[in-house]
Amino acid sequence: MAEQRDYYEVLGVAKTATEAEIKAAYKKMALKYHPDRNPGDKEAEAKFKEAAEAYDVLHDPEKRKRYDQFGFAGVNGGAGGFGGGAGMSMDDIFSMFGDIFGGRGGFGGFGGFSDMFGGGGRRQAATPRGSDLRLKVKLNLQECATGVTKKFKVKKQVACSHCHGTGAENGKGDTETCQTCHGQGYVLRTQRTMLGMMQSQSVCPTCGGEGRIIKNKCHECGGTGLVNGEEVVEVNIPAGVADGMVLTVNGKGNAAPRGGIPGDIQVFIEVEQNSEFVRQDNDLLYNLIIDVPTAILGGSVEVPTLDGKVKMKIEPGTQPGKVMRLRGKGFPALKGYGYGNGDLIVTIAVYIPETLTREERQAFERMAKSDSFRPSQGIKDRIFKRFKQMFE
Repeated sequence: MAEQRDYYEVLGVAKTATEAEIKAAYKKMALKYHPDRNPGDKEAEAKFKEAAEAYDVLHDPEKRKRYDQFGFAGVNGGAGGFGGGAGMSMDDIFSMFGDIFGGRGGFGGFGGFSDMFGGGGRRQAATPRGSDLRLKVKLNLQECATGVTKKFKVKKQVACSHCHGTGAENGKGDTETCQTCHGQGYVLRTQRTMLGMMQSQSVCPTCGGEGRIIKNKCHECGGTGLVNGEEVVEVNIPAGVADGMVLTVNGKGNAAPRGGIPGDIQVFIEVEQNSEFVRQDNDLLYNLIIDVPTAILGGSVEVPTLDGKVKMKIEPGTQPGKVMRLRGKGFPALKGYGYGNGDLIVTIAVYIPETLTREERQAFERMAKSDSFRPSQGIKDRIFKRFKQMFE
């Protein structure tokens, strides 16, 4: 099986590319490798599917964020995308990206290449869709580790209760064919260019792309089928989420005009800083400060974890900067992105007293004369090697 290529490389765009740049790059690729333009060419078909797979991920803000953070693991295997393109068919591509191809076949089936740019060929009026809403939720580290359910009172557009969302005064949704677009939902404009006469397609300004007009509009909603309202929305946040992730609550955004498809709610995760831990992927970093006697003589200390405190043994002669790892005491893996928990990585720091009593100073002065307090060359080399590793 061929190795997957980076999606940005496939479309030939930078990682900072805008949505418009990604769409334009995909159009160009689709034009070049479309099966109708390359009949029987299996290599062209493979590149066509590869481009569709890349576009499916990069044009979707949530999938793109997961891909940028986790790579292919974030979008394959059920988390999004096509999982390497193995299950794609041409029907999948044309149905998912109808706005790109302008119809089922895009090329041969509905008026040739002009469909790709929005002209030529009859297509069905688009089903109206409600707009998406955005929420930002602040979580502490513990909530991220265990998962949590949050409830929000969301102000949004809801179906009009007077007309039951139909937009018609009598509630039956009596409509007639739009005379501007003749039921197609779009209008064509022809203009002369250096290449000849070109057609462009745009949403019908009279019916808004629906192809039909309500005869007697509802006096409450003005025929849109929508009014301002609010709803309590429950958001289930899984264990393992990280700062900057975006979760989607399907169907809970603004209602669509006249019974169309409701939008979604995009939930942006913001994680509060923790006073004890620093998160690094699924590992937790903790700085343990011990006193000089413990570093010299060894002992037992308590270390905090997400599940409470645990005891950890300090060996005699422990040096500052030593790193100890508690397996499985880190952050849980987000479902679909891995297995098990990360580790708790403990870095040892030794506190040096800033003030001493006369007796303490005399004791350290006596110890300073002992060879035990003078590091050998081997110890110096070992400490320097550890120091280098910190920067590598």
